[in-house]
Amino acid sequence: MDAKHLSVAERLLDWYDPNHRTLPWRSPPGTAAPDPYRVWLSEVMLQQTQVASVRPYFEAWTARWPSFAALAAADDADVMAAWAGLGYYARARNLLACARAVAAGGALPDTEAELRKLPGIGDYTAAAIAAIAFDRRAVVVDANVERVVSRLFAIAEPLPGGRPAIRAATDGITPDSRAGDFAQAMMDLGSMVCTARSPRCLLCPLRDDCAAYAMGTPDVFPVKAAKKAKPQRFGTLFWAERDGQVLLVRRPDKGLLGGMRALPTGPWGDSDPGSEGAPFAADWRSVGMVRHGFTHFDLACTVMVADAAGEDTAQGEWWPVADIAAAGLPTLFARAIPVVEGMR
Repeated sequence: MDAKHLSVAERLLDWYDPNHRTLPWRSPPGTAAPDPYRVWLSEVMLQQTQVASVRPYFEAWTARWPSFAALAAADDADVMAAWAGLGYYARARNLLACARAVAAGGALPDTEAELRKLPGIGDYTAAAIAAIAFDRRAVVVDANVERVVSRLFAIAEPLPGGRPAIRAATDGITPDSRAGDFAQAMMDLGSMVCTARSPRCLLCPLRDDCAAYAMGTPDVFPVKAAKKAKPQRFGTLFWAERDGQVLLVRRPDKGLLGGMRALPTGPWGDSDPGSEGAPFAADWRSVGMVRHGFTHFDLACTVMVADAAGEDTAQGEWWPVADIAAAGLPTLFARAIPVVEGMR
């Protein structure tokens, strides 16, 4: 590493020591090594999810399941319900599978190569855990780091094509020591100073090295390719109620919202399926609509209700309506609750 790159790391760490964020999964600089379980859990929760959203989930989760062994022994349904609202539900299934694998093996591996063999741990997560939990040198590039480095080096190739160049540039400034602190310092700089809009360049410890600042256009980086319009799909959610209970089903383990409790739903397609896929024959009537955006498509669902008095053929479980919040319904299905309540 040349002198300039070393000075970048040193200046960043000098800034980080007094300015780091206080987060429940972190150990402050210069203190005891962080708990690998908490680092792993936070990194999985933070995948495609903001810190503010993760914090209350993390605190509740670690109070209930404070270790790999505790989580490994948890009931699948309880874990899925506790995850509800964080989205990207495959993460919860992988989280449980990973906890069980670690509990069986005795400890979380401390190298990127071994970490990548575990369920739900890809290249980024393996690098982040290796650096932050075990202080191994690793190239850690999340969205914040991506933004900082693309500006620091004025990398003009649009994303996602520019990511190899951003990773190579990050590798060039990653120090051999204090790897975990450096990774977290880059994340904090992106979150607190080198923000997506209106970056606070006058407060940045790397301003003198920043090519985008020298150009006077830091906010144009990273360059992003034009977004493609997401396709629109349509579906139906069925609310069947009897004796103060609503029918819930368990979605298949594989696929969107896999393994989660949910309202019965028909097919999702290019046109409104009406009552197709209803859990039983009844006088289904529409009471409104809910909308939800998935990664690759937007979904609009008609909410249909029916009186299920005497119904005993439907597959699923009958859940008390008064306690529906405890069912851990994914956001799409939870949005149907106020729609139904509004027609009472």
